[in-house]
Amino acid sequence: MRIAFTSSTGERVDEHFGRAGHFWVWEVGPDAARFVERVSAVTSAEDEDDRIAARASALAGCAIVYTAQIGGPAAAKLVSRRIQPMKASGDVAVEEVVGRLQEVLRGRPPPWLRKAMGVPAGEDGDGGSATAGDSDE
Repeated sequence: MRIAFTSSTGERVDEHFGRAGHFWVWEVGPDAARFVERVSAVTSAEDEDDRIAARASALAGCAIVYTAQIGGPAAAKLVSRRIQPMKASGDVAVEEVVGRLQEVLRGRPPPWLRKAMGVPAGEDGDGGSATAGDSDE
């Protein structure tokens, strides 16, 4: 699953979605993760809606974008493109976020994350069936 981060150096989640110069894209799975590419977030669009759309387009193929801050319209645009915006808590290392995400992927990810992973509806992360009474932690 492709995950993007807003970062000034690729090491920490430290940039606002709308002001980031680049997105740092990783491929993350339960047992392995690797940096894939740095994608330019720079756009020549003058209209704010067009700038947001251009940034969202640059993230095509990503399931999640972790950012220090994001405005409501930008978050809505990402969600409409099936990209989940996530605000990182404080100035956190990208590798720490990746590690936490891998822990979730190895356990029982919430339904939206299972969908992003391509796990069919009704199945848990272990290949068994989830029931209506199961709770997601």
